Amino acid sequence: MSSIVLFGPPGAGKGTQAQRIMESTGLPQVSTGDMLRAAVKAGTETGLSAKTYMDAGQLVPDHVIIALIEDRIQEDDASNGVMFDGFPRTIPQAEALAGITQVSHVIAIEVPDGKIVSRICGRYTCGNCSMVFHDEFNPTTEEGVCDGCGSNEFKRRADDNADTVLSRLSAYHEQTSPLAAWYEGRGIFHRIDGDRPIDEITTDILNVLE
Repeated sequence: MSSIVLFGPPGAGKGTQAQRIMESTGLPQVSTGDMLRAAVKAGTETGLSAKTYMDAGQLVPDHVIIALIEDRIQEDDASNGVMFDGFPRTIPQAEALAGITQVSHVIAIEVPDGKIVSRICGRYTCGNCSMVFHDEFNPTTEEGVCDGCGSNEFKRRADDNADTVLSRLSAYHEQTSPLAAWYEGRGIFHRIDGDRPIDEITTDILNVLE
């Protein structure tokens, strides 16, 4: 199997589906954020280059990201391809990626913005064991008591509010719309309805990958 690209806005359930795709295909998940942190920690030449931008509060340029990907796909576990998570983000990145590895499928998990807002804004986490709950979809069994550890200390992320989420969604759509069109023109872009039960979404994704 060639490499695949997984798209999805924050709160679409991309993380859950990514795990299931890895289990079914054996493809390792490749996140540019994770790669950057690992390369910096390892002190590689590319990592040190990235660190200079990160320390200056600047975006890491495409050529550094591409170099990281070139290094990553040379590793043994990537011999049959990888699953890219959060990359590419722009058409120039997609064009560069096409020169490194063949991408056979681009999967976009789509959820209406209104549903995304309710999903994210309802999240809260146990301050003791970090177990995640949701006001509507996954509340604690006993109100105010963590199912995992019995703690009554909970926290919500400061940026899990409607205005911030809508801003993030706007940026996501602005960024991915031209990229979606670019991949659609190559006949490898697949839209998956993410506003359904998890198992149904997984089934549709795996059917696409067959």
